[in-house]
Amino acid sequence: MNMTYEKKVGKRIRELRLEMNLTQEQLAAKLQVKGCDVTRSALAKIEVGQRHLYIDELKALKEILCVDFSDIVL
Repeated sequence: MNMTYEKKVGKRIRELRLEMNLTQEQLAAKLQVKGCDVTRSALAKIEVGQRHLYIDELKALKEILCVDFSDIVL
């Protein structure tokens, strides 16, 4: 994935997380419950585009944040 796109997707995830009043720690915990090995630190890196997003993580984010894929990947 290209870095510019990863930063845009990460920024969108952060926006959606904040709209749900979730901390990075809370969202990471919800992802872990869904079977994704995402720590708060890893989530922070995703949000700034320093770590790419795996498809299982994207699917879990869609479910947790109650949005469509298009709302995340722009």
